[in-house]
Amino acid sequence: MGARWAGSQVAIPCWFMRGGTSRGPFFRTADMPVDPATRDTVLLAVLGSPDPRQIDGLGGAHSLTSKAGIVGRSEREGVDLEFLFAQLQPASDVVDISPNCGNMLAAVVPFAIESGLLTPVADTTTARVLTLNTDMVAEITVPTPMGPAGRYVDYEGDTRVDGVPGTAAAVAINFLDTAGSVAPGLLPTGNVRDPIDVDGTGTIDVTCIDNGMPLVILRADAVGATGYETPADLNANQELKDTLETLRLASGHLMGLGDVALKNYPKMTLVADPVHGGSIHTRSFIPHVCHESIGVLAAVTVATACIIDGTVARGVAQVGDGPEVTVSVEHPAGEFSVELGLEPADPQHVTKSALVRTARLIMAGDVFIPSRHWNLDDSDAASASAGKDS
Repeated sequence: MGARWAGSQVAIPCWFMRGGTSRGPFFRTADMPVDPATRDTVLLAVLGSPDPRQIDGLGGAHSLTSKAGIVGRSEREGVDLEFLFAQLQPASDVVDISPNCGNMLAAVVPFAIESGLLTPVADTTTARVLTLNTDMVAEITVPTPMGPAGRYVDYEGDTRVDGVPGTAAAVAINFLDTAGSVAPGLLPTGNVRDPIDVDGTGTIDVTCIDNGMPLVILRADAVGATGYETPADLNANQELKDTLETLRLASGHLMGLGDVALKNYPKMTLVADPVHGGSIHTRSFIPHVCHESIGVLAAVTVATACIIDGTVARGVAQVGDGPEVTVSVEHPAGEFSVELGLEPADPQHVTKSALVRTARLIMAGDVFIPSRHWNLDDSDAASASAGKDS
């Protein structure tokens, strides 16, 4: 049963999922409004935005827990599922569907199985997922062993993701083509480094890069930081955040992204020498708050910068050579390993970006929103029930 009347409210089938270090409600495409404006209104009501506490919805009062996913079967050749990611903010009425989210992506295939969009037929289930936001395709594999009632998604395992308590089953993600996901190309300015003027006080070298997430990478010491501060300390440093925003706005134009003042990208990433045996140390801003760890696609993009000669990241990274390299990205909550493959004839052509996440189903049922946000009598949702529940 799809969306339906429930007294003065509308009930929408919903699966609440954790994907990596993010979480949020997931919906089947057929259960949601087709009209984008109505869809966004529904998502705002579900999450409880705009309100700093999101007290009237499912949001967790943080950008990492103000996310949603909409998934449907695909009719495109070579694609099994289509995923629309929505980024919301606690105190904003904006629903941003322009960026990717690699963490929420980890929950797509488990959600598809739980919601009946996919039927597992072997001990592992692999599906190709198209992220509609940026036309990025990823191959995702999850464990689906046989149980007494048939095959199921196994969430138990010994894989640890820094930033997530405990351990869980591995979700393997292989990004098939992430370069230039939002910006026009892997190195959208055409340079490995760009000097940017900071209010007439001098220039700071940055690397503008997009291998799944548009990033501006700079040395922490270039803006008076060490790169080892806690996120709380960095968030309290208003002078630093003002400098980063000046750099971000200027970089947005250089990257062909236009005025990014109201956009969630590019993200800002401070880098420093590794200190825990990894390849590079990071502090990631998303874009105005320092991340407690680092986003999946931000980690992929930082790792990519580590293996391209001449970038800011390459200048501090400790990485090996060869056609396939594992880069360990240190962050406040631990580390994030990314496996990268390079084209030998073109070392700026990334052929492989693979990593492991975990996911878990937290709740399944209906989420209720006031009917003023979605009038099913006028709805264009294919699955909306014609009758009203008493």
